[in-house]
Amino acid sequence: MNGVDDAGRGEELVVEVLADRYGIDVDVAEPVPMSTDTVNRRVLTSEGHRLYVKEYASLAHLDSARAAWDMSEFCRAAQLPVPRVRPDRDGNLLTLADGRAWAVVEEAPGRVATSAMTVARAEHIGMVLGRMHRVLAAYPLPRHRQHVRWWIGSVEDALVRCDTVLASASRRQHGDLALLRSQIARRREDLRAHVDRLRSGLPAELVEQAAHADFTRTNMLVLTDVVTGVIDFRCARALPAWELGRAAFDPRTVACGDRWVDCALAMVSAYRSENPSLPLVDVLACARVALLYMLFSFFGATTAGYGLPDEAEADLKRHWTERQTSIRRLVDNLLDLEDVLRTAAEHPGGRR
Repeated sequence: MNGVDDAGRGEELVVEVLADRYGIDVDVAEPVPMSTDTVNRRVLTSEGHRLYVKEYASLAHLDSARAAWDMSEFCRAAQLPVPRVRPDRDGNLLTLADGRAWAVVEEAPGRVATSAMTVARAEHIGMVLGRMHRVLAAYPLPRHRQHVRWWIGSVEDALVRCDTVLASASRRQHGDLALLRSQIARRREDLRAHVDRLRSGLPAELVEQAAHADFTRTNMLVLTDVVTGVIDFRCARALPAWELGRAAFDPRTVACGDRWVDCALAMVSAYRSENPSLPLVDVLACARVALLYMLFSFFGATTAGYGLPDEAEADLKRHWTERQTSIRRLVDNLLDLEDVLRTAAEHPGGRR
């Protein structure tokens, strides 16, 4: 069967599943080719409603998918900006049909931001994340736990990973192997020079709770500077300090924005206003945690193995490069940054 036939059959299947399992009549269904573990489609119903349909490529992780949709609905019920998941005829958030799993979500307004954050957007993101963490502190601890290699993993293992990345890139004929070798060499230097020092400045313990676990730029929909939709929950036990650090030091903003420090301060201050129960030491650890996490992550160094569409592959390559720049800026400014973060966290709500 050729690609045109596959697409046509896929659209027919969506029409059948939504009619049979949801009682929804489809007018138009179009693919959204930006994912590897789900087949995503935008749907316009005969009644004029816009929906987002996820078809899972595998049934191997259904428990995790069900947990993620349950957490999504829990947060929506708490008045967070989370799109509604449509239950099927039997009340299930995830339905099984034609040997596959499906989820149907109401499409939220807005789009994924492609530019660096503004200070106003960072502030609103901090408010949403702080409120989400406050809400999820009461949520049962998920079975899945987010890894903490950046905290407890050995530097030696990360150095081995450097070799593995280069070997994979060479085998897959990476487009700019000389540049990647230079970047990996710098990563080796940073791992050896900074990890022990960075870890020694962390608290002995950090709070762990239920969390979105992938609260990043690509999983937020925004209109101007307002978050209109939080999507793609991973649902894991995670450290709020880690999730706050990832958001506050978004690589696109740190690498490309001239106000990245102001954005981080605005986000942390707004977060603290909405979630004052998280210990201050956890909030202040977010920059150090973000830097450690970047040092131990090689996501995007090679992209051939993901089977992504061209646009998504280009964005992933850009993410890797931006993360390299972000590491440099955080290494060079960390101590001063932590000083101003303390002021922002101790006096939340102040405007810059």
